[in-house]
Formats: sequence, C-alpha cells, structure tokens
Amino acid sequence: MLEELKKQVCDANLELVDKGVVIYTWGNVSGIDRDSGLVVIKPSGIDYDGMKPEDMVVVDLMTGEIVEGKWNPSSDTATHLELYKRYDKIAGVVHTHSVNAVAFAQAGMAIPALGTTHADYFYGDIPCTRELSKEEVEEAYELNTGKVIIETIENLNMDPMAIPGIVVQNHGPFAWGTSPMNAVYHAVVLEQVAEMDLKTLILNPNATIAQYVLDKHYMRKHGPNAYYGQK
Repeated sequence: MLEELKKQVCDANLELVDKGVVIYTWGNVSGIDRDSGLVVIKPSGIDYDGMKPEDMVVVDLMTGEIVEGKWNPSSDTATHLELYKRYDKIAGVVHTHSVNAVAFAQAGMAIPALGTTHADYFYGDIPCTRELSKEEVEEAYELNTGKVIIETIENLNMDPMAIPGIVVQNHGPFAWGTSPMNAVYHAVVLEQVAEMDLKTLILNPNATIAQYVLDKHYMRKHGPNAYYGQK
C-alpha cells in the first residue's frame, strides 16, 4: 500500500511540472494512508527531473518524524500535516507558487467566483488568509501556515471539500482533494481561474456571477442529482 502511495505522490508531483504550475524545485504534493497514519511527501529542494517514487519521504502524521526515506521531507510538511489532522476527507495536499494565484496572495485578495469555470470546481470565492504575525512566522512558520489556513476555513464556515483550495497571504496557493492527483487537479484549476479573474477584472473591475448560475454549475457536477459526465 505504501509503495503504491509513493508512486501516486511521485506521479502527482511530476504532473505539476507537466501542467506548468511549478518550475525548478518549487511546489510539493503529499498523500496520506489513513490506516497507518503515514504521509508521503516530496523531498525538500529536489529537482523534478528524474524524480522517482523511491525519492519520496514517509513521515508520521502525528509527529512529523521521518519513518522512511533518504532525503529530508518538504519544508512545507508541517502545513500538510495540519490539514490532514483537521480534515479527514482530505487525502492529498498540494502547494505551488503558480504565478496568477500568487498574484492574488500577494495582493491579499480572494480569487472571486466570476464564471462557470470557477463554479464547476469551487463553490464560491477561493479565500485568502490573513497575514501571519511576526511571532507566528518566527515561532513555527510552516505549522502556523497550516493553522491560519484552518482558521480561515472555519471563520468562513466553509466546506473544504466544496472549495478545495486557498491562497495564503503573501505566500501562495494550497489545494487539496480526495487523492494526490485530485489535489493537483484542483491546484491546476485554481491557477487557471486566477488567470481568468485577473484578465476579467482588468476589463471589468465590477464583474460578478449570479448565485443561481454558480449553484447550477457546481451542483450539476457535484450535487446529489449531478448529471455532468458519464455514469
């Protein structure tokens, strides 16, 4: 089971490169085996070129300690672990520095729901967290990044599986899903809708989408009577 998860996580990391949302050593994907309480994550600072499943690092969900692997885990591991601990439906987490999503993060702005592409995958605005305090950064930066993501989700009374992504102010996007590859899918869509929003807001700063249109597009793919796609 663990070997299969390593392959899934490695493939998901390489998909970030294939879809053009990471360059160099930026970004990371993780996946979790809930039965064993183990998380598999990309190693820190390792180039994607030539990356193999055996390069993935296995850490303990509760302690963050390395269980298996020859490398140090991603520097963002503590953020991933916080999300897994809090939301048991999450089975994959992604962090990128994709350009358009980062623009919203650096502006301290949510990525607003403006069209049906957004509504197909995110049931409302993709929020932006508050800025971390000096104390939070110095005390435990990555851990507190996870905590501020959770704080934002809960302050908004948001279903994290209906809006499977967020931007951390001045930092960048995190996305999640029901598997490592599903989390990557959401990260790629998040970047696409961020680009669409930037262009839309240049043309019309007052652009909006009617709630009933957003409802229709999200529910036809994800609602109890969803009819998009094949049975």
